[in-house]
Amino acid sequence: MAVPLQAYQLTTQNSRVSNLAGNNTTVRNQLLGSGALGGDEYRSEIDGLIEQAYRQVFFHAMKADRDVFLESQLRSGNITVRDFIRGLLLSERFQQGYYQCNSNYRMVDQVVGRVLGRPVHGDAERRAWSIVIGEKGFTNFIDTLLDGEEYMTAFGYDLVPQQRSRLLPGRPLGELPIYQEYPRYGADWRDSLQMRAPSPQAPQTQLLDVSSAWVNGQPPTWALKLWLGLFLVGGLEIARVLLTIAISTLRN
Repeated sequence: MAVPLQAYQLTTQNSRVSNLAGNNTTVRNQLLGSGALGGDEYRSEIDGLIEQAYRQVFFHAMKADRDVFLESQLRSGNITVRDFIRGLLLSERFQQGYYQCNSNYRMVDQVVGRVLGRPVHGDAERRAWSIVIGEKGFTNFIDTLLDGEEYMTAFGYDLVPQQRSRLLPGRPLGELPIYQEYPRYGADWRDSLQMRAPSPQAPQTQLLDVSSAWVNGQPPTWALKLWLGLFLVGGLEIARVLLTIAISTLRN
């Protein structure tokens, strides 16, 4: 039986509001042109949406992170911007660079910030979404966010998500950017990497104690047989030399 999403309270009355920091009309004008734009202008608009989507999900638009198939699907109109965002979040690059490096709690912070453009509403929402990840999987978590009322109201099918920060009286700036507030992985992952990495102060002999090709501390079978064969040949050759020396000594 699937576990339903737990209820959680908003941490502030200013959450999930329509009047956001920045020029919201600019975001609304990102809508894909349905014949209103010319060919070159339409391609330029799509290229801009793709760049913004990569920066929203990965915080950069490096060539190694690009998915040519997803881009072609978006340019041809076979998928929406929302589908493109979903493909990036479920891509192998995001899985390896984010999901496998973080706990479920940190993934809730990372994904909610990217998809909904806001920080989570405290530990209650963080626990609720982490249960969804644990019970239904990461893919279901992404689908639930993208299909939710909050996402559809704020961004719909054809808008790239962006951070939504409410400007409050006496507070000239909104929240920190998500990539600054929640780095790609936390201190626990950095500590585990440091523990697995060889220490530069370790003796060289200690680093070379066991080869990575050995299984359970034992060399491969072929290497063991080769070593035994060389040992036998060497032993026989030494015995032959000693016997030759002994015979020559007795003859003299």
